[in-house]
Amino acid sequence: MAKLLIVDDQELLVKGLVRSLESEGYKIITAYDGESAWEKFEVEDPDLIILDIMLPGIDGLTLCRKIRAKAETPVIMLTARGDDVDKIVGLEMGADDYIAKPFNVRELSARIKAVLRRSFRKTDIQKTIKRGNLTIETIKRRVIVKDTIIELTGKEFDLLLTLAESPGRVFTREKLLELVWGYDYLGEDRTVDVHIRRLREKIEGDSGRPVHILTKWGLGYYFNDEE
Repeated sequence: MAKLLIVDDQELLVKGLVRSLESEGYKIITAYDGESAWEKFEVEDPDLIILDIMLPGIDGLTLCRKIRAKAETPVIMLTARGDDVDKIVGLEMGADDYIAKPFNVRELSARIKAVLRRSFRKTDIQKTIKRGNLTIETIKRRVIVKDTIIELTGKEFDLLLTLAESPGRVFTREKLLELVWGYDYLGEDRTVDVHIRRLREKIEGDSGRPVHILTKWGLGYYFNDEE
């Protein structure tokens, strides 16, 4: 039984979500502001967080960044605004998915299940991927380049692992959004480019050109399958 933390300052919305999600077997914890949400996150160690962007006190984006700095707990962000900027910023902060209000509870439930499925699947992966001077330790979620541990965000690691698990396969930006962020939204791919650029800066070193993550112009990105 997964434990969910719902964080939103709209009490009626929260009560409705609690009724619906408890009926599906989830254990629910609630918070109505950023400060209490952070306290409950630290005490309760939830399996997934449903987090509104607009919160009194600590806002949702700041809270998401704090959570991601400490743990890989999946986060689905809520917002009353359909602005693409909010979505992009939310994903950049480390959110795993994003849904705009008003939303259908069944859609939210489907997204919760998809995100939890990806999260639990990650804990079952126990292998090491090694390519040249790059080592990816999947169970520890650790990346090592030339004996140096490289600090990656959760999404950077997920993106690298997705590419590295299928070396030579070209992934479109849209496919990477779907696999790594849980998105099937086709209208925005800038966040993929930003994460690829950061990954390259961290793992490629001073080679002057990409070695591990390559671009297939006009198509997408792929992990180099040659030594």
